Amino acid sequence: MTDTAFSCLPLSPAMLANLDQLGYVRMTPIQAASLPPALAGQDVIGEAQTGSGKTAAFAVALLHRLDAALPRVQALVLCPTRELADQVTQEIRRLARAADNIKVLSLCGGSPMKPQMESLSFGAHVAVGTPGRLIDHLERGSLDLSALNTLVLDEADRMLDMGFLDDIKAIAARAPARRQTLLFSATFPDGVKDIAQKFMRDPRAVKVAGATSAAASTIRQIAYEVTDAERLDAVPRLLRAFRPESTIAFCNTKQQCRDLEAVLAAQGFVALALHGDLEQRDRDQVLIQFANRSASVLVATDVAARGLDIANLACVINVDISADVEQHVHRIGRTGRAGAEGLALSLASLDEMGRIGRIEQLQGDPFKWQPLDDLRDAPGGALLPAMDTLQILGGRKEKIRPGDILGALTGEAGFTAAQIGKINVTDFHSYVAVERGIAQEAVRRLSLGKLKGRKVKVRRLADLAA
Repeated sequence: MTDTAFSCLPLSPAMLANLDQLGYVRMTPIQAASLPPALAGQDVIGEAQTGSGKTAAFAVALLHRLDAALPRVQALVLCPTRELADQVTQEIRRLARAADNIKVLSLCGGSPMKPQMESLSFGAHVAVGTPGRLIDHLERGSLDLSALNTLVLDEADRMLDMGFLDDIKAIAARAPARRQTLLFSATFPDGVKDIAQKFMRDPRAVKVAGATSAAASTIRQIAYEVTDAERLDAVPRLLRAFRPESTIAFCNTKQQCRDLEAVLAAQGFVALALHGDLEQRDRDQVLIQFANRSASVLVATDVAARGLDIANLACVINVDISADVEQHVHRIGRTGRAGAEGLALSLASLDEMGRIGRIEQLQGDPFKWQPLDDLRDAPGGALLPAMDTLQILGGRKEKIRPGDILGALTGEAGFTAAQIGKINVTDFHSYVAVERGIAQEAVRRLSLGKLKGRKVKVRRLADLAA
């Protein structure tokens, strides 16, 4: 037994059994470095990139300290974006299955305030949220931190980038002084150091040496020189040549996102755009479709994509070269996770060569260049995603659960479990991924049948966007 096994930690047999069931057998480097001091009650500063396993590290630590019999907020996790907060909430819920009736709430802007206040009034053990919405709850008195024993700041540098420094300080100041604080950040600007110095008690600093370079070594990087006139049309050429199952294409502007989405759609690709002009509901639906493999390409700006953690991402395309060299590393680090080989393709004009030079200097490795004209379409038909998403009118407010939807599809509707993908249930809608070839028939059969004893409206999400 080595010291990277979760079984060497002082965790309950139920937690260890749940970790094993979820596939958590060996700790990642950041987990092995941060969990022992965190479980011992120390404050911890962790230097960790997205995808390093930090969420499980702080989730296991905060769950270890919870008193399930006390229905008050004992752990609070601050995240920079709603998307990351939702992912963290889901991960904590999965890890909390070892204990009875642990309630985890997501408190983020963009969602109605009243249902969140009602949920808090019934009691909760863990709250995960964005700083602005948490401040709102504190000022209204709906969030009580008097029983808090663990405060987590996730992606602290991103929260500072987004202007949340004062909110973070206000929240930390209202938390009990005798608490544990866990802070995770990819970089440590002065603002993060200031927070650590002011609100943490003798923190243990942990850093995984070479984490970035180790991740980068699994990523195949290729660059292509283009003119600005060639740039957008080069993206479908790359997709047809490499045929990645899932791709995030990064653009520097919202308008570039919209233009590229139109170019890809015109050439038969199922592409979705994620940028700051989208309403929250539309953002949520875009992310659900991309995460459940119902779209091949997500076209996004850096700001819109902050906090996204898409599993098994095959490819990243830098449609524009970022002016921030560290942002380039964050972009390409979204592929090649957990030892898998990733693919990062970059399009650069002559005007962007200065940026390329700074990135090469940071990476300590030159780009590998290939001529755009050498690209050839790989064999295969249209590059269509494996799944399609159905929207059901009805969600948590109607007591619908993922198991109800799976049961309806595999029971009366007659489909197999292998034909069904991810299921997401929100307050008022539910979304289920099904194999692309059965989507229309699944809509028909679900519409004819019943879900939880009543008729429901069902439609393809792609039809609503058309």
